[in-house]
Amino acid sequence: MYDLVIRNGKLIDGTGAPARHADVAVSGGRIVAVGPKLGPARRELDAGGHLVTPGFVDMHTHFDAQVTWDPYLTPSTWHGVTTAIMGNCGVGFAPAAPDKHDWLISLMEGVEDIPGSAMHEGIRWGWESFPEYLDVIDRMPRAIDIGAQVPHGPLRAYVMGERGAKNDLATDDDIAKMAAIVRDGLRAGALGFSTSRTLLHKSSDGEFVPGTFASRDELFGIGKVLAEVGHGVFQCASEHTQVPKELEWMKVMAAETGRPVIFSLSQTDMMPDLWKKVLGLLEDAATSNIPLFGQVAGRAIGIVMCWRGTAHPFATYPSWQTLKDLPWEAQLQTLRDPEFRAKMLGETPIDMGFFAGFVTRSFDKMYLTNDTIDYEPEPSRSIAAIAQATGRRPQEIAYDALMADEGRGMLYFPLFNYANKNLDHLRVLHSHPRIRMGLSDAGAHCGAVCDGGMPTFMLTHWTRDRARGEKLPLEYIVKRQTSETAAMYGLRDRGIVAPGYRADLNLIDYERLAFKKPEMVWDLPAQGRRLVQDAVGYLATVCAGEVIVENGTPTGAMPGKLVRGPKSVPAAE
Repeated sequence: MYDLVIRNGKLIDGTGAPARHADVAVSGGRIVAVGPKLGPARRELDAGGHLVTPGFVDMHTHFDAQVTWDPYLTPSTWHGVTTAIMGNCGVGFAPAAPDKHDWLISLMEGVEDIPGSAMHEGIRWGWESFPEYLDVIDRMPRAIDIGAQVPHGPLRAYVMGERGAKNDLATDDDIAKMAAIVRDGLRAGALGFSTSRTLLHKSSDGEFVPGTFASRDELFGIGKVLAEVGHGVFQCASEHTQVPKELEWMKVMAAETGRPVIFSLSQTDMMPDLWKKVLGLLEDAATSNIPLFGQVAGRAIGIVMCWRGTAHPFATYPSWQTLKDLPWEAQLQTLRDPEFRAKMLGETPIDMGFFAGFVTRSFDKMYLTNDTIDYEPEPSRSIAAIAQATGRRPQEIAYDALMADEGRGMLYFPLFNYANKNLDHLRVLHSHPRIRMGLSDAGAHCGAVCDGGMPTFMLTHWTRDRARGEKLPLEYIVKRQTSETAAMYGLRDRGIVAPGYRADLNLIDYERLAFKKPEMVWDLPAQGRRLVQDAVGYLATVCAGEVIVENGTPTGAMPGKLVRGPKSVPAAE
């Protein structure tokens, strides 16, 4: 008798093969049979013709702190994720000298917009070295699997102290010590190494992430360790406009080490066609079988603006500066005052730098929202277009939109990947064999972004709902976020529904699958805020053979583990 059978499902197995009707049988946390009319089980789920897919593998999350207090790693478990990989973009919490805890929190708070108070209260420190960090999180119960990478920022600060934190040039001795720590981390089970080169990544004190300006010697001194140990991905958060230049050393590193090098790729308004050049460079690498890949989000990397969020059109206004630290009730009462509204609308914003000005004043990139968010909005929905059509000032329209729903109104600001006012270029990118699905940033950007639901978006928008261009096949999109993302990090024991593979599965009502309305909640430690977006339509999510979420409700099962190192393709059972 099997442990679990999901019957009468429309199976999309993660390989890209056409959907077929089949039962799936599970025993001992593994899939043991796939086919028609399988035998009895201790527990059975009737799929009723709904989709059965592998559990989703999200390879770009920032759960490094949340993993110590949240066994469900929400929002990922709300969206069918059964394996999440953290330690991206060169930030994390190990190695950690005892006197660097506050500094590490400041680094994560600045780069990933996670409330520092939540991390101060929520993290239960019990490690110094990276292997010790893995041991601590390995002992904690959790619903899904988690994998980790060695981050460059903490590594540099641990080895070099203030010199590392301030981005001083690493000496040969520094590089040797960093390489040794990465070697120990990989041998203890790390899935790779990550670094950041983008000037957007700064600590809450305004300092660039350690490693932002690392020399070629430092990068290669660390990268060669992956080749020595024989596993691991070199992950890089790239400076968007410098990707072609950065690919020069990345291509050499991938060729010399034989290990995958993967970089972040996003379209910017400044250089909207740069991605085409990058694809050409990736194709050149592919002709020589060099393992170089781009990591691309499934939609615009977008800011959700609201009064209680990190960003909104009035964040740089003098009157807002007098309100921003007051309790919400006092803020709302003042915002409702017609005299205050008139005063603020008549002010000149404070100059807080180019980026802040771009985000708060680009009304052609701010879109009205309804009960949910249209992630490929028509240009006519922009505040600038509405202002032109109605003869009103864009600031007035933005203010009134934010005041909707008792001051909980929201605007959508697609920061990256929307220079052309559509997602056509993402369809091209996601059709390319050297592009991987990523950059959900689940667990991060708590006050501005809720892209942790990317798996749900990929299924709903790209395969079913897109109205402004061509769609993508459902089987292909499932493969993109299961077997492809799993294989990228060497986790070849999951992401496919076939005998011998891990029983990580989703049962999905595809026709009903949809996002709920985004909302700001205060459920982090110390009542820290975060912007979240749940979904409906996930009938069941199974991890290692156990149902962890059923009809949107956690079951209490905790089968998740720390994934240590790569996993081989299983032998069929």
